[in-house]
Amino acid sequence: MRTPSIALLLVASLFLSAACDRSGPAFDEATAVWKTFDGEKALAHAADIVAMGPRPPGSEAIEKSRIYIEEHLDSLGWQVQRQTFTRKTPIGEVEFVNLRARFAPADSDKLWRRSVRVLLCSHYDTKLYRDLTFVGANDPGSSMSALMEAGRVLAQRPDLAAEVELTFFDGEEAFGPNITPTDGLFGSIYYAGEMLQLKPEQRPRWGVLLDMVGDKDLKIDIASKLPPLSIRELKGITVDHQALEKQREILTRMCLDASADAGHRRYFSVTSSYITDDHVPLNQVSGIPVIDLIDFDYDYWHTPNDTLDKLSAESLTIAGQTTLMLVEKYLME
Repeated sequence: MRTPSIALLLVASLFLSAACDRSGPAFDEATAVWKTFDGEKALAHAADIVAMGPRPPGSEAIEKSRIYIEEHLDSLGWQVQRQTFTRKTPIGEVEFVNLRARFAPADSDKLWRRSVRVLLCSHYDTKLYRDLTFVGANDPGSSMSALMEAGRVLAQRPDLAAEVELTFFDGEEAFGPNITPTDGLFGSIYYAGEMLQLKPEQRPRWGVLLDMVGDKDLKIDIASKLPPLSIRELKGITVDHQALEKQREILTRMCLDASADAGHRRYFSVTSSYITDDHVPLNQVSGIPVIDLIDFDYDYWHTPNDTLDKLSAESLTIAGQTTLMLVEKYLME
């Protein structure tokens, strides 16, 4: 197993001591739940979601997927909050809905304002196409399904689940060809803006974004750089980007260690390429150190062939177990 350098550990120690004055549940391999993540269960969720058809923002199908997510998490003890907002897009005004889930016996305003240690997130909208049928089995069916299965696993440890927020972003996909400063990432930008209304100590300490993690030929990259992006509509951004990069470096190393601990190290690597995804505003706007776990080497990206047969339960297990090992062993200290 790789171990962080003394310098990185010192930075991590200083950050964590400043960010919070408590530790999460202690890790014990004998009682750890990361290994119970079941890729077959995640794949079954993906099958149900894909059967709903294309799910672009504002569609009837995406509302069906919202209800599906809500009912699943509610049955496990999670409280789900709809974060609804409207934005101007290249196709006109569109209503978007983020889904935020926290583990608690009852909903309350205090539940949503207290701090959690970890944000696990994925987008759940599919890209809008007028001339083809795009069901997005991998993008985003795989990652949103992995998040739903993570909800089941975490619920086995209420003390651990209470330290995690599960968030499903709407509007990640651009309505035009590519994400630009005025198109795409609608949900995560809105969420990051809402986080600005909270004190830094009330925001999640760490974040992990999942995207396209079900490909049978799995090769997950961790983006090591953030692309330059002009964030629209937000004021009062005071992120210390130098400190943030150090925290992201620590988080990346911990993720690699977690993948080794889970027996999946060969599927993970670090890329120096810029990847524009929902982690960008979470980092650059609200200052939450978030890494993006994504397999962008996928021949069927944004094509009608991004279908369920391209996914595997094994790949979902690899992504899910590594993510939960990271949360359970490394991000609770």
